[in-house]
Parts: sequence; C-alpha cells; structure tokens
Amino acid sequence: MRIQKKHRRKDNKTIDTRQALFDAVLELMNRDKSFEAISLREVTREVGINPSAFYRHFPDMNTLGLELVSLSFKTLRQLLKDVRANPVQGSDVIRKSVETFVTYVLAHSRHYHFVIRARLGGVATIRAAIDSELRLLVSELSTDLARQLNTDTWSTDELKMLAELMIGSMTRIVEQLLIDNRYDQNIVELIDLGEKQLRLILLGAAQWRTHS
Repeated sequence: MRIQKKHRRKDNKTIDTRQALFDAVLELMNRDKSFEAISLREVTREVGINPSAFYRHFPDMNTLGLELVSLSFKTLRQLLKDVRANPVQGSDVIRKSVETFVTYVLAHSRHYHFVIRARLGGVATIRAAIDSELRLLVSELSTDLARQLNTDTWSTDELKMLAELMIGSMTRIVEQLLIDNRYDQNIVELIDLGEKQLRLILLGAAQWRTHS
C-alpha cells in the first residue's frame, strides 16, 4: 500500500509540473511574447525548476506546444458535446449558443489567446495542429447541421462550407475579444454581433436551399 501511495504522489507531482509548464507558456504569451520566441530556459525559470527537469515531461518546446493545442481544444470539444446533448429549445437557440461560447472563451481566455497567436506564428507544426483541430470542429458541426436542418438536397461540401462560415464567424469574434480588445467593456455588444452574424449566415443558408 505504501508503494501505491508513493507512486500516486509521484504521478500527482508529474501532473502538477506539466500543468505548471503549460501555465508558464500561457503567462509568457500573455506578456505579448510569441510562442516561437519563448525559450525552454524562460519557461523553466518561470516555473522555478532546472532546465534539465523539463525533459522529464517533454522532449522539446514544440511537443509542449502541440499538447497545449490539444488541451485548449479538448475543453471546447466537451462544451460543444454537452450543447449537442442538451439543445436549447425555441427561437433563442442562436443567442444562447453565442452566450455560452463567449462565456466559455472568457473562462479560458489564456488558452485561446495562445491558439490565436500561435496560429499566426512561425511554428509550422503547431499551426498545422490548430488547423487540424479547426477542421475537426467543422466536420462535427457539418454533421450536426445535416441532422438539425432541412438539408436533404445539400452536398457534403455545401454542409462543410456552411459550418466553416459559422466557425469562421465565431473565430473572428474570439480575435476581437482577446486580441483587439474591442469589446473589453461591453460583452453584450459582442454577443449581439455574434448573434447577428450567425442569423445572417443561416438566413443565407435558407435561401440557398430555396434556390438549389
């Protein structure tokens, strides 16, 4: 039993250190540093560990960045899964969806600040990982749209295009929220804009079905 407890304490310490390394990168990027400009020594100094200890958790900074991408999207995917499992009924579904999304982004702002900046940065493998995660979101949303909308005459590519427009709209909202700081004092205005954009996209989708 003592051995099991010892292993458990060791596992917990490993998890804590990994999380501290993630947090250090997010904090450094929050100080307006790009991911590619952050050195391993800066990260370990932020955490307060020896640089050699870094390699017990990650082989290099790029691997840490890739895992941080996965972690950032994991919670978003769970949120969207929960929304699909408990859909909002009535005409306010778009409003409620945007409110949920904005609230979520604010609660995980450092993760999405990292995603936005890393997507525009110079590390090709991390940009590719972010694009892959976004493509997966598009695929999942297009599947949902096929079930929820009257899209019998729509092709797979058309459903994907609609999903890309919707996710692209919300991605720009996140950029305005976290990078441009345009809505720092008025989150309601941000939600209003997101709702209008999605309604306009869906209105266009309805007309597309009418004329197809």
